Amino acid sequence: MPSEDRVRQVPLFHFAPAVLGFLALAVWEAAVRITGVPVYLVPGPIAIVRAFFADPNVLLMSLVSTLTVTFVALIAAASLGAVLAVAMALSRVAQAAIQPWAVVLQVTPIVAIAPLIIVWVGNPFASLVVCATIVAFFPVLANTAEGLGSAPRELADLFRLYGAGRWKTLRLLRLPAALPYFLSGLRISGGLALVGAVVAEFVAGSGGFASGLAYRILEAGYRLEIARMFAALVLLSLAGIAINLGLGAFGRAILRARGEG
Repeated sequence: MPSEDRVRQVPLFHFAPAVLGFLALAVWEAAVRITGVPVYLVPGPIAIVRAFFADPNVLLMSLVSTLTVTFVALIAAASLGAVLAVAMALSRVAQAAIQPWAVVLQVTPIVAIAPLIIVWVGNPFASLVVCATIVAFFPVLANTAEGLGSAPRELADLFRLYGAGRWKTLRLLRLPAALPYFLSGLRISGGLALVGAVVAEFVAGSGGFASGLAYRILEAGYRLEIARMFAALVLLSLAGIAINLGLGAFGRAILRARGEG
């Protein structure tokens, strides 16, 4: 009987976030209408939807621009993080040289160095990708490095006993052990790549370079089109959720294909 009750309750957990979201939107809309708050201060959900459908093509094309920067930066961050993690795993000298600088880049606020990167790189798209890559690469580096060191010591000793070299041990033991860690870091980096792209676009937009949803948010703010600003923010939030869920599903599919999930 308890197991049947649990089965019946499973759908409730799936619908709970949607129900809570609809309730929050209803309360928000009711509060705006009751209090009479001006739209240019706090728009209601209906006003936000109307602002989106008033000119959806511009916002959607800006979203495509932001996502292009995000995914290019994510690929670059994943490649850079994985390569540096392998180098650190193979050489203590490389680890001593790379790790401090990786930490320095991680703790440096990207908003502080984004203007310099945009000036130094020159190309607008490339500069946005560089900024987003700096924000996104550390989780992949840290998780992959931890995964490379997580292989059971007994298996490492066994490989050594049978005369397996460093590269063979890396390929057959340490890289497979690091795969779940890499995929976990990749999922974290997906959201950070989006954050880095948006921050870089804010800086570039302040300088007059029109690109992405961040620029649309700045533009709407200057014009006091707050409903349109909220519409852009909603698109960014939905994009972040989709990236997180998509990378999570991708990771589970990879692990299932290898018989680990």
